[in-house]
Amino acid sequence: MKVCIVCEGSYPYVTGGVSSWVQMLLTAFEDIEFSILSIATSEKEMSQYKYKIPANVTEINTIYLNSDGNRTSKRKPRLSKRDRECLETFMLNQAEEIQWERTAQFFHKHHNHIYDLVMGKDFYHTCVKLYEREHMNIPISTFLWNQRSMYLPIMTALSNPLPEADVYHSVSAGYAGAFAGMVATIKKKPFILTEHGIYTREREEEIIKSDWVTGTLKEVWIDFFYKLSSIAYQAASKVTTLFEMNKNLQIELGCPEDKIIIIPNGVDYEKFSTLSRRYEKSQPEFNIGVVARVVPIKDIKTMLYAFEYVKEKLEGANLIILGPYDEDKNYYEECLALIKELGIKDVYFHGNVSILEFLPRFDIMLLTSISEGQPLAVLEGMAAGIPQVCTNVGSCKELLFGRKEDNLGKAGLIVPMMKPEDIAQAMVYLSKNPGARKEMGMIGAERVKKYYQKSIFLEQYHDLYLNQL
Repeated sequence: MKVCIVCEGSYPYVTGGVSSWVQMLLTAFEDIEFSILSIATSEKEMSQYKYKIPANVTEINTIYLNSDGNRTSKRKPRLSKRDRECLETFMLNQAEEIQWERTAQFFHKHHNHIYDLVMGKDFYHTCVKLYEREHMNIPISTFLWNQRSMYLPIMTALSNPLPEADVYHSVSAGYAGAFAGMVATIKKKPFILTEHGIYTREREEEIIKSDWVTGTLKEVWIDFFYKLSSIAYQAASKVTTLFEMNKNLQIELGCPEDKIIIIPNGVDYEKFSTLSRRYEKSQPEFNIGVVARVVPIKDIKTMLYAFEYVKEKLEGANLIILGPYDEDKNYYEECLALIKELGIKDVYFHGNVSILEFLPRFDIMLLTSISEGQPLAVLEGMAAGIPQVCTNVGSCKELLFGRKEDNLGKAGLIVPMMKPEDIAQAMVYLSKNPGARKEMGMIGAERVKKYYQKSIFLEQYHDLYLNQL
């Protein structure tokens, strides 16, 4: 059995989160042959593997969306009537109306000059049709350039060769989901879509907050990403998600309910539960642990503002951040500048390290993300008996407070997004209440043991793969 896993902006070039989840699947299922199709930004940003590739991964191919390779032909494509119809159907119609075999043939035919195609007259005339139908309140030149920016990456991705597999598994919607959906439809093979976070909602949040697109164009971009997810939902035979709220969002976005399966994440309980715990001994310092990439979606800046407030109340407080800081170097530099500006001491960035070494040093763990699915770092910290402070994103509230059938109690505190003072007050409360920390830590460990063990999660995915054949 061969499974092709399609990733976007993650494995094997980026650590943490979805990438760690993929590595867990690959290493667990030695009886399955895997290939990886990785959709990445550019070769400059994503060229080095960040994981040791398991022996059962027989092939890794990468599609670079921002590659210059498609910008060198200087050829002016002349489209046949059939080709123009394919282009118009792809850009103007709903996902279920796209004829994928014809569309794939069209993109593959023009693989070496997608850039020229997007800059050509046929693309222009198609954009004008869309413009006159829906968007005449936007300057035509602005609309045209935004359409080119939208469609160049997805057309670049879809013009690539179709990998062979028995099952296709995309670990997000978006570009990866659209590509996997197209391939599975053409090859007439099963396609599993997994969404850790809801792709369209994440892109929507980013676009609403962005400065690079303004006014009505925000709606145009949001509609584009909704269309990509719709392609994936329509093509998928099964859609897996992590928790009930995500399932409801997928249904709201047009995914048929009968396709959706909830499979929560799982961690190695035995490995983490045996670590020593800080509350078992009196400590002179209060260590706040963070396991996160230093990128905007993790909102490290709000974390720093909150820690400034904590330092006013607790001299012995330390903020220990584990996770890569080279993914967005500009953001990392901005964080360093903010630390200097605020005059905060005792903030430590350790980069990629073994979290098993650091978890026993943490009194609490902190997550300030503005978007999450079901964070593995929180589950690992809970398994290690560490109370959590998390923003109310993704399934964090469900992890800390429990599902409907779970009456164990609270494993930490939920705080609002982007509210440094509220976040700080939660940390200060836990620092002054060691009894609460101990109780929350024990509840978190018990919850992971009962509901979020790695073995359960892996068994469900292994069965899902086999049941597709």
